Amino acid sequence: MAGLEAWARERLSASVLDYVVQGAREGTSSAEAPGAWREHRLLPHVLRDTTTVDPGVDLLGRRHPHPLVVAPTTLHRAVHPDGELAMARAVASHDGLLVVSSNAGTPFAAIGATGVRWWVQCYLPADRRLAEPLLDRAVDAGAGAVVLTVDTPVVGTKYASPGVPVVWDEVDPALLRVNFDAGYDGAPGSEKALDLGPADLARLTKRTGLPVVVKGVLRPDDARLAVDAGAAAVWVSNHGGRQLDRAVPTARALAPVATAVGERVPVLVDGGVRSGLDVVTALALGASAVALGRLPLYALSGGEDGVTRLLGELRSQTVETMRLAGARTAAETRSLVAPTPLYDGV
Repeated sequence: MAGLEAWARERLSASVLDYVVQGAREGTSSAEAPGAWREHRLLPHVLRDTTTVDPGVDLLGRRHPHPLVVAPTTLHRAVHPDGELAMARAVASHDGLLVVSSNAGTPFAAIGATGVRWWVQCYLPADRRLAEPLLDRAVDAGAGAVVLTVDTPVVGTKYASPGVPVVWDEVDPALLRVNFDAGYDGAPGSEKALDLGPADLARLTKRTGLPVVVKGVLRPDDARLAVDAGAAAVWVSNHGGRQLDRAVPTARALAPVATAVGERVPVLVDGGVRSGLDVVTALALGASAVALGRLPLYALSGGEDGVTRLLGELRSQTVETMRLAGARTAAETRSLVAPTPLYDGV
């Protein structure tokens, strides 16, 4: 959204802003993500009745009135005092879906009490048992799915901007990770697991009774591995360019993954989505839903109203793009991306 980052820059501290915008290492993947969506071209239909356009999608057995999902991000309460509660209320006002970070600074029970539809994101530690209390709290608070992040065996190195304090030296620890047991971070085995495997999906499903979404997939073979192991959905993501720098943009990785597993499970995607044009492009490439990371954080700097306006504008842009492209439903977007190069006789 044009101007949203600049708007947030006026409201956020330098260290928090730097945390939100930074990518790993050279920042190649984070920088190229928005432009990767713009590389695709749309091939619209005409002579179609678009009086009624329905951008709704089905995810894990539930109907959602639009394809927008708010992705899990950290430091909501450092961005705005109301933090996850403001984000949840805004998402609920659009009957949307919120994915809550395990690092959240608000108790899951309070988030669930807003009435928002929500999933919980988690990392698994080396000692899997240490994750169980957090997962139990999420289940008790009404989480509808577990999103297992699989692209973070270690946290990717990031470089602070010159002259900007590192956010962890300034942020109040009380603003995050409130759903973990006391003493978790110092417990033996609390480091992130280096040995994630297919068996972890079955373990999570059994423990929580919830569907498991695998987030951080960029390859078709990994997508098939996840689905064969029981994943209820696959999430195409390079972690906003914050993990392995120079990882392929999700706008390029999406179609091969959707081709590989999209007939079996929903495929979500995030990474550089900035407009309704991007949303419809993602749907056309095979996405079942489109997740937003940095944009909602920028908007959250203006509180609940900021996020509400953002989601409303993106919904409007998505419907307009569908109407202009001759697509009445999300399913009808599937043929809209032009081949490269565009050939005669399409």
